Amino acid sequence: MLRMLSCTALLMTTLACSAADAAQADEHTLTVLSSGGIMGAIREAAPAYEKKFGVRLNVLAAPSMGETPQAVPNRLARGEPADVVLMVGSALDDLIAHGQAEQASRVDLGKSFIAMAVRKGAPKPDISTLQGLRSVLLQSSSVAYSDSASGVYLSRTLFPRMQLGAGFQAKAHMIPAEPVGAVVARGQAQVGFQQLSELKPVEGIDIVGLIPEQAQKMTLYSGAIVSKTQHHAEAKALLDYLASPEADAAIEDSGLKPLPHHTS
Repeated sequence: MLRMLSCTALLMTTLACSAADAAQADEHTLTVLSSGGIMGAIREAAPAYEKKFGVRLNVLAAPSMGETPQAVPNRLARGEPADVVLMVGSALDDLIAHGQAEQASRVDLGKSFIAMAVRKGAPKPDISTLQGLRSVLLQSSSVAYSDSASGVYLSRTLFPRMQLGAGFQAKAHMIPAEPVGAVVARGQAQVGFQQLSELKPVEGIDIVGLIPEQAQKMTLYSGAIVSKTQHHAEAKALLDYLASPEADAAIEDSGLKPLPHHTS
């Protein structure tokens, strides 16, 4: 009798474990590598997506470019598992060219613009004109900018074009693997420049505003499915959701400008 009960208990335990394993198998988790510029959007959109599709999102911070090991290209080159990438469109094109992301899945999600921030409570200078911005750059004791798309543009195009001189080069610093706003908040830079969507989540700073239109450069943020994903259908559903009107509020709240939706 005891032996029969033991066998029954073992059978029930086995069935319970099998049911639990099946349930776990049905609960897919998508790993999303997200650049800071679109991180706010995916984090805000995640709960609604997870509820609607029953798929969990594991969102990891990963710059679109740069030397840091956390950057999207470097993560994928090491063979780190991922299903979806959200990043600067031009950098995504490079991934696609190297076969690391699927061309057919590529979708543009939002426009981003460069803003300036100061430490919380500090005076907000007038940067509404190109001359005003130039004066701020020359008068500031230290200037920080990112190692991603906006920083590359500032350091290689805008700052040289404005002819700020050798003194400026000595006080301007590219910040790798960390939000520029965090450096400003600690008082290690008097002013900082980065995408508005990357500055918005940072505590301890005040956003002065967008730099003038004559100096501005729009950055397009896009998404695609990683070539080696094991969850293709779920990854496509996530990108379709982010590109739909349902995600517009999350994208706009993050500091990006949603793209128009074309109905067929």
